[in-house]
Amino acid sequence: MAIREVLRMGDPCLLLKARPIERFDTAELHALIQDMQDTMKHMNGAGIAAPQIGISQRVVIFGQGETDNTVNPRYPDADAVPFTVLINPILTPIGTTMEDGWEGCLSVPGMRGIVPRYQKLHYAGLDQFGNKIDRIVSDFHARVVQHECDHLDGILYPMRISNLKDFGFSDVFFPNQDFQDD
Repeated sequence: MAIREVLRMGDPCLLLKARPIERFDTAELHALIQDMQDTMKHMNGAGIAAPQIGISQRVVIFGQGETDNTVNPRYPDADAVPFTVLINPILTPIGTTMEDGWEGCLSVPGMRGIVPRYQKLHYAGLDQFGNKIDRIVSDFHARVVQHECDHLDGILYPMRISNLKDFGFSDVFFPNQDFQDD
C-alpha cells in the first residue's frame, strides 16, 4: 500500500496512550496493517507500532527472519521472530528475571541504548481478524514485544534506560556495523 513517515521522538502522538481497536477484519484495519508492514520492511525494522506512523490505536506488528531466513541489518545476531499482528495486547511478565540488551527504534533514528526487559513473557491479544493470540516467549522475541507494546502506552525505549551512559549514537557504539540510519 504505502510507506508511511515514521514519527520521531518529540512528536506528541508518540506520548499518548493509544485507543483499543473495536472492529476487526475491516478494510481500514487491513490498510493500516499493510502500511505498517511496508514501512517496517522499508526501514529494516523488527517491529512497528501504529502510533509510530501517527495512528493512535493499539496495533503492533513484529517479526524477522522466520520465513525468508534473511538477516536484519539492524539486529544481525537476533533470533528469528514469527511475523505477528498483535492488537489490543496484554503483556504479563513470567518471573522477575530482567535482561539488559541493546535496542534501537525507528522513532529514535541513529541511536542505541541498553534497556532492561523481562526475559520471559506471556502475551495475548487478537489478530486483524479477531482471532486470539496467546504465546509464551523469551529472549529477543520477548524484548521486541515489550518494546513495541510500550509505544501503545506512550513510552519510548530511552525512557526505560537505567544508565544514560548506555545511550548514544549507533555509529559511535558500533563503528564497524551499518545500521542503515537506524
